Amino acid sequence: MIGILSAFGAATSWTYACFIWRAQTQKYKSIDINLTKNIIAFLIFIPAFINLSSTTALKNIFILLISGIIGIGLGDTFYLKSLQKIGTRKTLSIETLSPLMAALSGEFFINENLTTKSWVGVIIVTISLFIILRKGNDFKEKNSSSSEKNNFKIFAFPFLSVLCAVLGGLLSRMVFLQSNLSPFLTTEIRLLGAIIFLISLKGFKINFFLKNIEKKQQKRFLLSILLGTNIGILLQQVVFKTLPIGVGWALLSTSPVISLFFAKNEEREITKKIIFFTCFLFFGLTLIIL
Repeated sequence: MIGILSAFGAATSWTYACFIWRAQTQKYKSIDINLTKNIIAFLIFIPAFINLSSTTALKNIFILLISGIIGIGLGDTFYLKSLQKIGTRKTLSIETLSPLMAALSGEFFINENLTTKSWVGVIIVTISLFIILRKGNDFKEKNSSSSEKNNFKIFAFPFLSVLCAVLGGLLSRMVFLQSNLSPFLTTEIRLLGAIIFLISLKGFKINFFLKNIEKKQQKRFLLSILLGTNIGILLQQVVFKTLPIGVGWALLSTSPVISLFFAKNEEREITKKIIFFTCFLFFGLTLIIL
């Protein structure tokens, strides 16, 4: 039950944070947004290193650092870049691949064999998410040119985001299966890996853009970091610790449904078809959970 509640909590936190980060992608580079939020989140969670023991296997620390580089450093940057290039709905449409990819990776790499019922649930969740997003009206995409919309190369950003996120999650799950490390500590180690990678990529030049935005936006951005990065990743780590990755990822992928609560802000129309497939999605989740 803890894993299930954590998954919905992580999805809710991430959804809210993305509404704030999306506005910044029109003004600043995705890599700068990602680096800034990760540094601040890392500083908030720095007390986690108190739990780091000399008996902690270096192998597990190394795997978590790689997990942070791939899942947070690369994955979040690709995600933010995708929001900037093709908008939210198209990005999330491709992200509906994540439950299936996670389930397949869990089965192939760490022998987490899901039951037939769970596989049916994962497929239902994937199809329902895709249809919900396809039936929704487009989000505002003021900066997307017609040439960009027709350029299939830009769809590499959301696909790479999914791939990196799933690989990062898989590596975290592997560490939890091999150790007793806490979600709190693993979150901080993953953030450290992402920061080292992004700073290196930037040539050790940090564009701390937070000082350039008005105070009201600064407060919103800091809140989004606390919710989307600190609490979001911490709850995500709880999911990876307590649930098979295929099951956990299906629950984490409910962000598009949660975003329906923000439909007015995004000028989306909630149709009867969306309501139907939202109910169908929860039927799929029930199959996975029970």
